[in-house]
Amino acid sequence: MAIEMLERLGGKENIARIAHCMTRVRVSLYDQQKADIAGLKKIDGVMGVIEDETLQIVVGPGVVNKVAAALCELTGLELGEVIEEDMAAQKKAEIQKRNQTPFKRLLRKIGSIFIPLIPGLVASGIINGIANFAKNAGVDPTETWLQLLLIIGGGIFASLGILVGFNTAKEFGGTPVLGAIAGILVFNPALADVKLFGEALTPGRGGLFAVMLAAWLMAVIEKRVRKFVPNAVDIIVTPLVTVLVVCLFTLIAVQPLAGWLSLGITDGIKAVLDIGGAVAGAVLAGTFLPLVMVGLHHGLTPIHMEFINKIGSTPILPILAMAGAGQVGAAIAIFVKTKNKRLRNIIKGALPVGFLGIGEPLLYGVTLPLGRPFLTACLGAAVGGAFQAVMKTAALGIGVSGLSLIPLIAGNKYILYFIGLVISYVFGFIFTYFFGFKEEMAENI
Repeated sequence: MAIEMLERLGGKENIARIAHCMTRVRVSLYDQQKADIAGLKKIDGVMGVIEDETLQIVVGPGVVNKVAAALCELTGLELGEVIEEDMAAQKKAEIQKRNQTPFKRLLRKIGSIFIPLIPGLVASGIINGIANFAKNAGVDPTETWLQLLLIIGGGIFASLGILVGFNTAKEFGGTPVLGAIAGILVFNPALADVKLFGEALTPGRGGLFAVMLAAWLMAVIEKRVRKFVPNAVDIIVTPLVTVLVVCLFTLIAVQPLAGWLSLGITDGIKAVLDIGGAVAGAVLAGTFLPLVMVGLHHGLTPIHMEFINKIGSTPILPILAMAGAGQVGAAIAIFVKTKNKRLRNIIKGALPVGFLGIGEPLLYGVTLPLGRPFLTACLGAAVGGAFQAVMKTAALGIGVSGLSLIPLIAGNKYILYFIGLVISYVFGFIFTYFFGFKEEMAENI
C-alpha cells in the first residue's frame, strides 16, 4: 500500500511530512498538483481521501500505523518530521486560498491539541469504565485490584490539564513545558489556600478552557519577549518573564473569563437538552457526521471534558455516538442490496470497527462517496439521538463510541444506551434500504 501511495503522491521528493491519527495517514506535499487523487482512491485498502491542509488518506485503525511506518521507511522521514521551515507558511497560504473560516481553523487547532491524547483517553476511559462497572455490580471498593484499576484509569484525567497545556503551547509555536506549567497552575490544589482581592482562588476554575487560553498566552508572550532579549540571556530571561507574566494574568483574568465561558457552554447545552428533549437529541446526532466529515469533531473534546469535570459525566457523547450507529445501519442495508464486489469488500472490512465506534472507514469508504446514504445514515442517527436525549444517558469518559462506549455509560443505563444503538442501526438500515441506495450508485466506488 505504501509503495502504491508513494507513486501516486508524486514520489518521495514531493513529500514534506508524514503523520497519522486513528484512521488516516496525513501527508504534507510540496506540490499538491502532483498527487493523483483518483489513483489513491483506487488503491486496495484505501477507504477515502480528504484534501485539506494535509492530504488525508483513510485506511482504518491498526492499518494506519503500519502504512505510515512503511511510508517513513520508504522516504527516510521520521514520523511527524518537517523537512522545510517554510512548509507552515506554504500550508497557511493554501488554507486561506480555500476560504476556511477562523472558527474552522480554531476547531482544527483544538483537534490537533487533543488528537495525540486520544489513545490514552481511550485506554484510561475503558479501564475506568470496567472499574466502575465492577463497583456498581457490588464489588468491595477496598479490593486491591479495583483500587489499582481506578488509579491506572484515573491518572490521565487527573493530569489532563498538564498534557493539554503542553500540546497547546506546542501547537501555537511556544515551548511545550511552559504550556504544561499553565496546566499545573490552573488545577493546582494549593490555589485554595490563597486569597486574591479578598477572595479565595478556585483550583480548576475554567477547566481546560483556562488551560488552553493560558498556554496559548505562554506561546504568544514568549515569542514577543524573545524579540527583545539578548541571545546570551535568552534561556534565563525569556521563560522567567513569560511564566511570571502569564501565570499572574491567568489568576487575575484568564481563569475568571474561562470560568464564565465554561459555565455558559455547559449550562447552555444542558438547558437545550432539558428543554429540547428528543428534538435537541435528533438535531445533535443528525448533524454530527458532517463535523466528522471535515475532521472538526475533536474540537468538541474540551466541552466533553468540562461536563465530566463539573457533573461527572458528559450527556452529549451518547447522543453524538448515534451518528456512527446510523452509518452502520446504512452500510448493512447497502451490503444487503448491492452486487458490487468492491463495495461489499469495503463494507466487510469497515463494519467491525464501525460497530466499535470508529466510523471514518464507513464514512469515507461507503456513505459519503455514494451521496444519498450519507443523508439516510444521518436520519437514522437522529432517531437514536432523540432516544438517548429522552433517556438522559451520559458517559463517564470520552475517546470511544459505539459498542465500546457501553462500559463508560453512567448511572447503570447500559441497556438504555444499547437500545439507542439498535434504534440507530435499524432506522439507518430502513431509511437507506428504501430511500438511500440504488445499484447504479455503486459505479462511483
